[in-house]
Amino acid sequence: MSSAALPADAVPAGSAPRPSPAQSQKADLSAWLAVFAGAIGALMATLDISIVNSSLPTIQGEIGASSTEGTWIATSYLVAEIVIIPLTGWLERVFGLRRFLLIAALLFTAFSILCGLSTSLTQMIIGRVGQGFTGGAMIPTGMTIIATRLPRHQQPVGTAMFGSTLILGPVLGPLAGGWLTENLSWHYAFFINVPICIILMVFLLVGLKGAKARLDELWSADWLGIAGMALGLGGLTVVLEEGNREQWFQSTLIWQLTAVTVVGFILIGVGQLTARRPVVKLALLRNRAFASVFVLGLLIGAVLYGTSYVIPQFLAAVAGYNALQSGQIVFLSGIPAAMMMPLFPLLITRIDLRVAVGMGMLIMATSCYLDTTLTLTSDGSDFVVSQLMRGLGQALCMLFLNQAALASVDADDAGDASGLFNAARNLGGSISLALLATLQERRLDFHHWTLNASLGSNDPSVQDWVSSQAMSAGGGPEGLATAIRSIDGTVLQQALVMAFSDEFIALVVAIAVVLPLVFLLRPLPKGRFKMAMH
Repeated sequence: MSSAALPADAVPAGSAPRPSPAQSQKADLSAWLAVFAGAIGALMATLDISIVNSSLPTIQGEIGASSTEGTWIATSYLVAEIVIIPLTGWLERVFGLRRFLLIAALLFTAFSILCGLSTSLTQMIIGRVGQGFTGGAMIPTGMTIIATRLPRHQQPVGTAMFGSTLILGPVLGPLAGGWLTENLSWHYAFFINVPICIILMVFLLVGLKGAKARLDELWSADWLGIAGMALGLGGLTVVLEEGNREQWFQSTLIWQLTAVTVVGFILIGVGQLTARRPVVKLALLRNRAFASVFVLGLLIGAVLYGTSYVIPQFLAAVAGYNALQSGQIVFLSGIPAAMMMPLFPLLITRIDLRVAVGMGMLIMATSCYLDTTLTLTSDGSDFVVSQLMRGLGQALCMLFLNQAALASVDADDAGDASGLFNAARNLGGSISLALLATLQERRLDFHHWTLNASLGSNDPSVQDWVSSQAMSAGGGPEGLATAIRSIDGTVLQQALVMAFSDEFIALVVAIAVVLPLVFLLRPLPKGRFKMAMH
């Protein structure tokens, strides 16, 4: 059957009838074990995006990588994950859901061990690429399990569990990575996946039934589209991740990667026109409601990953926090998501999703606005309120948008919609990281020179300050040079704080720009919760 959502009582053509979860009073233990497995898989996949961020300097030192080379430890995972997510529907059809997830979990474990044992950058990148491909495969499949194993009246509970993991993963990563590095070793940021994956595989074996593989799908597959996804999404992600460090189009590498990206998207377009069944149905983006969900998903990913990147940088550079302390502040935004989980089944039946998503975006915008007043004396306590608000806004948006993505398309297209929505979230994060890094660099330079220009050399107060600093440094030319460096250092710190504030302003503006798309969302059908089945 296709990678689409079916009614709970539907039976794929050519298969034997089976009991429908919709006909059951309640899901049994095996069904919940399968749902837990889907949530665990999604949590691991999203957590491993950021778990190395806190320990990156330590890892770089031990495997002999420079700071520039070390960034590929994070980038390689994200590139692979973004490429695989839209392809999961096709892979499920080829191998069957349980077999596909067991293979993914087993390989994820093996690649995690490889990362933990790595002694060189090459080994680490191979392991991270493997983690990205296999971990990313476990993200969209969580909703598939919910749809196939839970009756409709219990599906919102499963949806809340799954949606919460997508928020908790990125914010829990820095905290978990920082704690493991500080108290044990960076190796355990990877080894921790081994026992979790064993539990995941046991749950899958108990909770899911086997399905016959359809290897004939390999012969009729949209290979142009598959190659295009790898080249287009992979190339785009690397361009976004490396563009700022490489000075964008001043770099030959960026030009080459851009060419690869263009070729990839051309191949995807050809596949859409010529394949009997395109690997991803991009025609869904012609649907205004789904296109709105897609763009909103990009924005949620931008805020989620963007703030998880900016806040630790600020706390390290200005407040002097270590990785674990920064991770604790980032994790605050995950608390509302955990608290929302038991409430979601009630909220989804009482609140119009357009109202919920609109409220969530306004809360996120307000939280980012609160962070535009940062100063040189700001520390983690200044982010507590904004982080809790941001987590609440993200939870409302993520949980309801996941439903909106499926409500905006026909049942047969729900699988593709789920894959595209999940890919949009990660792609939005990648775009956000690239733009925020570039914005920070440009605004730092701007504020640095603007503040310096405002300090007139003939200003008596400036002259008095420089004179006193020069005298305290021993006087003479060396004392004067020391005083000038001191004042420039103070100006540079202030400029850095202003640059961070500008990044939060940019996020507020981005939210305001896409907010009207909420009105294009399609309300959920009364008394029905559509779930993705691949």
